[in-house]
Amino acid sequence: MSGVETTVKPRRNVELALLTLALAVAIGANMMQGLQDGTAFGRDFWLQAALLAVPSLAIHTVLRFRAKYADPIILPIVVTLNGIGLAMIHRLDTPDTDYGNTQARWTVVGMVLALAVIWFLKDHRILRRFTYISLILSAVLLLMPLVPGITAGEINGAQVWIRVGGSTFQPGEVAKITIAFFFAGYLSTNRDLILLAGRRIGRLQLPRFRDLGPMVVAWIAAIGILIFQHDLGMSILFFGIFISTIYIATSRASWAILGVILMFAGAMGASLALPHIRLRIDGWLNAFSPDVYGRANGGSYQIVQGLFGMANGGLLGTGIGQGRPDLVPFAHSDMIVASLGEELGLVGLFAIVMLYAILVSRGFRAALGARDSFGKLLASGLASAVGLQVFVIFGGVTRLIPLTGLTTPFLAAGGSSLLANWIIVALLLVISNAARRPVNTAPLADDGGPDAPSSARTKRSGGRNRIGDTNTTQAVRTQ
Repeated sequence: MSGVETTVKPRRNVELALLTLALAVAIGANMMQGLQDGTAFGRDFWLQAALLAVPSLAIHTVLRFRAKYADPIILPIVVTLNGIGLAMIHRLDTPDTDYGNTQARWTVVGMVLALAVIWFLKDHRILRRFTYISLILSAVLLLMPLVPGITAGEINGAQVWIRVGGSTFQPGEVAKITIAFFFAGYLSTNRDLILLAGRRIGRLQLPRFRDLGPMVVAWIAAIGILIFQHDLGMSILFFGIFISTIYIATSRASWAILGVILMFAGAMGASLALPHIRLRIDGWLNAFSPDVYGRANGGSYQIVQGLFGMANGGLLGTGIGQGRPDLVPFAHSDMIVASLGEELGLVGLFAIVMLYAILVSRGFRAALGARDSFGKLLASGLASAVGLQVFVIFGGVTRLIPLTGLTTPFLAAGGSSLLANWIIVALLLVISNAARRPVNTAPLADDGGPDAPSSARTKRSGGRNRIGDTNTTQAVRTQ
């Protein structure tokens, strides 16, 4: 085993090479849209290039000193996605808006927060101490949009924003991180209790009724978000994080099946009781239905225009700056996937989907390599959050599922979403550093942590070969 461990290399030079390529793609996309409107190499071009490149290289430099074994693929992928999003948002700016520069400033803030997390969070296991504090903080963040005086009121049918100075902020984006802390901490502590046998129906192993408490609480919280905030997307995201985390913790399909049933039951009930949710579902099912004037796009103008735009892009797209994505409502935020599909084509969208797929897979790889159960569940929960968010957004834009109002990670305009997702990236980098670094000879760590010998970890896991055990960890680090 020791011979394998010593072959682990930091691979920061690989990250630097990929980061250089990512910056070239991002800045090149911004340059291409500038060539179309005659603003290439102007002040805004150089400002946005600097606001993306300088913090990215700063994070890379900090990783060399504080987390030199961190995954070298994650940062370049995120910079590529963030840069493409900046270019498209800037391209959609009008004389009356300044979405591009605003998004660039939020990008800097998000990167600075990510840098701070990497610098100060030496060991991700420290976060396990705040399991129940994270639950309380999540509840506070979710209730903030309902508090008079700071609420921004109902915007586009949902009440999920608060006012901070002269701008709005969505605290639910931060709550998805704190709720992941709670789920990972609770399930890593109570996993053996939850694994106790329940009733078996055929091949389906059902959990005991008294062990359903966390799932019922998560379901009630998700339904509460629907009822009081009218936010279908965040409700699905929160409950999806819980389902994925508990499935990974227990390896029981019964939990996932039960969770999906509860999710659909809540969604059906909300569609019958809440007009806002009912309109979204009706727009999905009857997007092309004519309205009272006989127009073919009367069912859902937004969805239909997005589909027509992507169809106009075809295989290779119209080219950056040469399409008409501005005809789609909220083209810079909710429907930025349709905007990119029109100007980059099917090939460009496939490339973006592959970047997301690689990003999520690297998150799960960090979970596989983590040597403590909390790290495994936290990394897998955060990676699942990103993957679920991408699926929900792409599914809504392509009319596979109803539109939910979630923002596309790193691409769509939205400061709160950008901040939260950069923090998620920082946490994945910290966990991947702990997973990839060579094992030292320090005393046994809590919960079979990074410094625990394989025998101790096997004993703590009840002798089962769960995700990230000795054999799996060795295999991951040698790849």
